[in-house]
Amino acid sequence: MPRTALTPTNLGATDVADPTGTAIDSTLVTNGVVINAADPSRTMLRVANSAGSTKKITIRAGGKDGPAWMRTQGDTEVSVAASGTRWIGPFSEARYLQHGGKLNLDFESGFTGTITAFKIARHL
Repeated sequence: MPRTALTPTNLGATDVADPTGTAIDSTLVTNGVVINAADPSRTMLRVANSAGSTKKITIRAGGKDGPAWMRTQGDTEVSVAASGTRWIGPFSEARYLQHGGKLNLDFESGFTGTITAFKIARHL
């Protein structure tokens, strides 16, 4: 199954209403998430865990055919405590950017909650 596309909320010089985020459900856990046309160095994730135990989100290293020349450092797993929220990022293009300018994310089995992607403005 294809990954579920997640569209970042732009954070700029003006205010932004707090987005509710995308529900992390069995589909997201099974298929994973992709941020298309990603700019990893300007991407932040807010991940909220509503599961009864600590769960992990995995930021996938770039593939062999992509621009991520530091991909051999591997994936990064971040633990999110039960009923907790973690802010994750920004990320290195050299390690995480996939072919086609994508950023891939996966969730541990049983993860529930929400994920929100933010794109930080270049100039504030």
